[in-house]
Amino acid sequence: MEAGSERVVPYSGYRSLWFWLMLGWVASGVDRTITGPVISYMIDNRVPLFQGVENPYAVGGLVGSLLFAGYALMQFPGGYVGDKFGHRTVIVVSIAWAGLATVLSGLVTALIGLVALRVLTGIGAGMFYSNDRSVITQQTPFEKRSLGMGVVISGLSIGITLAFLTVSPLIRLGGAVFGPEGGWRMPFIVLGALTVLISLGMHGFFRSQRGEHAFRSAYGGALRELGKYSAVFFVVIVGVYFVAVRLGLPEWGVAGIITVVALALVASVFTRLGGRIAPVLYNRDLFLIYVAFIPILWNLWFFSFWSVSIVSEAAAGSTFLQAALTAVFFGLAGIAGYPAGGWLADYSKRRGWGRKWMLVAFTFVQGVLTLLFGLYVMGGGQSLLMLGGLLFAASLFFNALQPMAQALAADLTAPAYLGAMFGMMNLIGEIGAILSPAISGVLRDATGGWVSAVLLDTALIFAGFLLLLFVREARAAAGRAAEREPAATPE
Repeated sequence: MEAGSERVVPYSGYRSLWFWLMLGWVASGVDRTITGPVISYMIDNRVPLFQGVENPYAVGGLVGSLLFAGYALMQFPGGYVGDKFGHRTVIVVSIAWAGLATVLSGLVTALIGLVALRVLTGIGAGMFYSNDRSVITQQTPFEKRSLGMGVVISGLSIGITLAFLTVSPLIRLGGAVFGPEGGWRMPFIVLGALTVLISLGMHGFFRSQRGEHAFRSAYGGALRELGKYSAVFFVVIVGVYFVAVRLGLPEWGVAGIITVVALALVASVFTRLGGRIAPVLYNRDLFLIYVAFIPILWNLWFFSFWSVSIVSEAAAGSTFLQAALTAVFFGLAGIAGYPAGGWLADYSKRRGWGRKWMLVAFTFVQGVLTLLFGLYVMGGGQSLLMLGGLLFAASLFFNALQPMAQALAADLTAPAYLGAMFGMMNLIGEIGAILSPAISGVLRDATGGWVSAVLLDTALIFAGFLLLLFVREARAAAGRAAEREPAATPE
């Protein structure tokens, strides 16, 4: 088993490691992103699962929010279990779990079934992030840490792009196989199967690692531990949805209740594990980064979930395929933005400038570009080229800033606590992902357009910018010193 006290020693084949972890992000991005375009298609084509739904965009957004609720709630447990049983073990479990749940999502016959399996998909995918970031930190040379995080997470953008590109042809293929009303099933089945294959490949790669990073899997122990958390979270999330529907609560209210559950989990971590993981809980600068991640993940899953619908309405008369191809620009920007941002952050660090001010500048520029996108839509702009260009520009800076923030947080964290830190970071940040699809959908139904949702997203970006101004990067020196010493074992 990979002990929590494992030293940070670069792995000679770290580029191969980056490749396989990037494929994991491709799978994770595909599995989560297809929910939005498929639901947009189901709403537009009055698929039976959505017949009789009074507020389809709000309900569709709620399905996405519940997926991200499962994803968010597993962030900290996933990292914590990874620290105990091995980060690579949990990575393989995560990808295989999400892939199987995605395949099964294409076989449901009722809306509650789709909700339940999307929640399970989120729970599985939620185990990945904290362990992926930890493995990169442990096995990548320090001077290339941010670049590695950027290269690897570019797989998320590839996955988002792949989802947008394939959803329309796969739905057409599904129509030929399952009939006109069942075409939506095929993206889940095909892309979920692809995810399962990637998990098998990752297991084979980890087994091939030798020396200090030899892979000693502990699947049984990890599954038992993860299963305990997963069962509780699944029952809570689906139970809240079921009770809320029976009581007639609004969709934004359901998302709010789930957010309270996530915050309650954070509170329980503080009270039960505070002594064990105090370095990642009581660090002022880390906490500011955690909270600043809320608007980052709000923005990510607002555009990943609803961009096809936003473009389709803005460019009146465009087809579903044209809107999907324009939305692809949001994902394409990440393929360049993630590694470029990582390289810039490493370069800035080597020059002695630090990572913070690069992160702050990119966050501000992203906010300005997102505001321009909203103003263009507000002004009635209908050019697919302009919409795609603005999406690409804003997304380029948005994707570049993420590895900067992740590497900065890693600099502030001792190696033994990386899994817990990244789990806490994404747990708090995913509050944005939980609320974003549902609240944005509610705003769309209430106002008849997407402008208010885009402007809300912009305001949150600038709020994150203000928080990052108060992070004190000088304390990262302690993190660099920790790289040269064996990490202490958490009690």
